[in-house]
This record gives sequence, structure tokens and C-alpha cells, in this order.
Amino acid sequence: MPGFFITFEGGEGSGKTTQINYLAETLTARGYKVLTTREPGGTPEGETLRSLIVQRGGGEWNPLSETLLLFASRLMLVDRLIKPALAEGKIVICDRFTDSTKVYQGNGRGVPQEKITVLEKLVLGSFEPDLTFVLDIDPETGLRRSGKRLALESMDLERTEDRFERLDMDFHISVRQGFLNIARQNPERCRVIDGSLDPRLMAENIEKITLEGLHGSVR
Repeated sequence: MPGFFITFEGGEGSGKTTQINYLAETLTARGYKVLTTREPGGTPEGETLRSLIVQRGGGEWNPLSETLLLFASRLMLVDRLIKPALAEGKIVICDRFTDSTKVYQGNGRGVPQEKITVLEKLVLGSFEPDLTFVLDIDPETGLRRSGKRLALESMDLERTEDRFERLDMDFHISVRQGFLNIARQNPERCRVIDGSLDPRLMAENIEKITLEGLHGSVR
């Protein structure tokens, strides 16, 4: 079986980590070989860049510099991890990919989409996910969830990965709209999932869509 590349997108607190774990466990139980990873990160170099981009105190990057760092991390991840795994017939599930850059750095931070498109072609060529889940949630609800998660994960408040959570509500509203716009523009690849639903119900919907995709019914 050829490999299959799945990405999860969404605003803060939309439940991506939970759903990625559910899906990976379900597919593994069905006998599929599954690799999970994240952006930025996934490689030693990418994890180093992640600490600079998403953690409070990682640096005051201007929007274009931030975008360049993200594409540098993405190139390492694709070349070293994602493409080799796909060549081995694995299902790769990634927490965020290029859509997040288009939305966070583009819609949210003001980098012209034309520049992001040029970088995307330079770094990735025509490579893109086979299937993308956009977990949609009201920004206020998502930020409340995300704040509780961060508080549970770390008592070291200077190292929490909350750089984007701390931006104003207009930013998060723009992010949500950006993801929904991408989903509308790419209906053959993207599926919008209501992030306010019970997590188990979300997982059932995601599993069903994924299995259809693996059998050639998504596109």
C-alpha cells in the first residue's frame, strides 16, 4: 500500500493532539503502520526551531523571519521523516503543516500570501497532504481549553508554549477564518470537523473519513 499523509489543523485548543492520538491508536489497531509528528518540530533541528518560535521568550521575530524559520523546519521534516515514511507505506499524521503558516503568519501576522506561496513551491514543490482535518472551534472556547492544558503541563511559566495564545482575540478570529477559507478552497483535501463536539464523536467521524481516504474515496 502506498503511504498516506494526513495533517491536522486548527486554532488553539481545538483538540488536535487528542484526535491525533485517537486516530493513530485506531489505525495501529487495524494493522496500519503509523508515524505521528508535529510542526514545527519532528527532527532535532526542528525542535530547536520550535523552542524559538512558539515559546514565550524565544525571540521577537518579525513575521517574515518567523515564516522562513517555519519553512526551514518543514524542509527538514519532509526530507528526513515524512517522505521516507511514506515511501515505506506508512500513514504519517502531522500536527500542523503549511496551512498553519498560511493562516498564522499570513492571515494573522500579515505576511503576504504571495510570498508564502513562493516559499511553499521552493521548499515543497507540489508535495502536500492527502487529507487535512480542520478542527473548528470558537476562539474563546479554544483559548480557555488551551490555557488549562498549558497550566497542567508546566509550572515553569517562562517556558510554556503560549506565545500565540497570548495574542489578541482579533488574531485568533482571523486564524479561524483563515482555516475555514482554506477548507472551502480545497474541498478535495480538507474536511472541517466541529471541535465543540464530544471528543469520541469527533474521533469516530475522523476515523470514518480517514478509512474512506485510504480506500480512495476522499478525492
